[in-house]
Amino acid sequence: MSHDTAVPITGAEILVRCLAEEGVKHVFGYPGGAVLYIYDAIFKQDKFQHILVRHEQAAIHAADAYSRSSNQVGVALVTSGPGVTNAVTGLSTAYMDSIPMVVISGQVPTHAIGQDAFQECDTVGITRPVVKHNFLVKDVRDVAATIKKAFYIARTGRPGPVLVDIPKDISMQKALYDYPREIEMRSYKPVDKGHAGQIRKAVQLLLAAERPMIYTGGGVILANASNELNRLVDKLGYPVTNTLMGLGAYRASSGHFVGMPGMHGTYEANMAMQHCDVLVAIGARFDDRVIGNPKHFASNPRKIIHIDIDPSSISKRVKVDIPIVGNVKDVLVELLSQLDAAEQKPNEQALQKWWGQIGEWRGRECLKYAPSDEVIKPQSVVETLWQVTGGDAFVTSDVGQHQMWAAQYYPFNQPRRWINSGGLGTMGVGLPYAMGVQMANPGATVACVTGEGSIQMNIQELATCKQYHLTPKIILLNNRFLGMVRQWQELDYNSRYAESYMDALPDFEKLAEAYGHVGMRIEKPGDVEGALRDAFAMKDRLVFMNFITDRSENVWPMVKTGKGLSEMLLSSEDL
Repeated sequence: MSHDTAVPITGAEILVRCLAEEGVKHVFGYPGGAVLYIYDAIFKQDKFQHILVRHEQAAIHAADAYSRSSNQVGVALVTSGPGVTNAVTGLSTAYMDSIPMVVISGQVPTHAIGQDAFQECDTVGITRPVVKHNFLVKDVRDVAATIKKAFYIARTGRPGPVLVDIPKDISMQKALYDYPREIEMRSYKPVDKGHAGQIRKAVQLLLAAERPMIYTGGGVILANASNELNRLVDKLGYPVTNTLMGLGAYRASSGHFVGMPGMHGTYEANMAMQHCDVLVAIGARFDDRVIGNPKHFASNPRKIIHIDIDPSSISKRVKVDIPIVGNVKDVLVELLSQLDAAEQKPNEQALQKWWGQIGEWRGRECLKYAPSDEVIKPQSVVETLWQVTGGDAFVTSDVGQHQMWAAQYYPFNQPRRWINSGGLGTMGVGLPYAMGVQMANPGATVACVTGEGSIQMNIQELATCKQYHLTPKIILLNNRFLGMVRQWQELDYNSRYAESYMDALPDFEKLAEAYGHVGMRIEKPGDVEGALRDAFAMKDRLVFMNFITDRSENVWPMVKTGKGLSEMLLSSEDL
């Protein structure tokens, strides 16, 4: 593709050519007055497909999941004013989870900016706290370089969403097309390689450990370092935990995997995190939902190695002993190289004793639940989903109890298969996430695990699925409550269920059918497997499965707010 033109073209045409130059295949968006020149330019090209969503929030979520599931930079396009403000939740969701995206927004003409023009808002000001960076293009000659910078910033260093605000007159004016092959930014130079001396210290500390623990987060997946992580754990034989954002980075089928840590993590993962003597944190940020109370976490002495691309994440919540700033993949490659060359080997006798202790903790069987022949247990739906899909589906989720059950009972052996909102905890992401995943991975099996509260926040996207022949299978765990809110109200507010009961729910099966899809209602435990098998056999249809589940079921284990990792509740009997 040519990098320049002899004839001036419009800013909109420049933008469209830049996107094609970046290898963009899909753009999720919704038109409006400020972006009509851009839409006209899209109409006249054939390099990428535009997906018309039914709400701008869904456009950002779909582009977000497109990125999470494929390692591509997701792209979305929205208009000015309400188009941008509708996009803010999606931007914030992606920003909290460090997802590389480029969002193009329209703006009123430059002469009208600051005049309270129709559908004007201060896009740069509004979005600044929830993006990695943003731009307002003031000259049509800057469009190409700005798009190049946006993609570079989005995908390098600690990734994140970048917004480019383009006034309508800029999209109409003309300039020569000249897309830079390389970009150099004096103020932005992310570090990739870790400090060799620090890595050497980390190797010595790791090999001397008696109770080691490897704690990994979403940074491993973002850096495509899953292979290196698997090699590291297999080589050392140490226990490993993946956070909610890191599930699948290390294969769950291995005996070295002790489950997810944190508020709804496993007993063995949390106890090992609390009682280890050397903890190596890789692409994780010691989030409040992972370590609980920092004072309690710090009460047990341990040496901490922290590997992260973002220096501001290191010693932010927990003081560490050996900081290593660098790209996780590059650091792990060097770490493995030094381990291979090291004469010292892990302390097998101490390690055997440590695994014996972990085995005792595992013996508590913290994820055990009481089965029922009378009412569908939500955990059993997820377990059956895993069996029916052979553990090989892309699973998107909304936020709430169903999200935790999906994380607990669907073991992931590969990265980028578990797509959920971790940092912001955004209800309504599940269905647009499923759309983005399927656009990025045509032919893949996609399941959306959701709740009756979350699904209604973007249910209009059933129309988008119909238009573009998207066929995810929706698994609604319907307990007629805002489940996680109800659980907290039961435990902390003396069962005063203030506004957590869903008093008027639609007939979800008829609603799905109204959008042109297949609806199912499943009320008996004995029908769960058959319904799931029937649904996944319908390869070319979206199937909406409404599972009527146990209303009183809670997510266990649980670390209550303000408590430490070893102060877990394993069931209601611990209250």
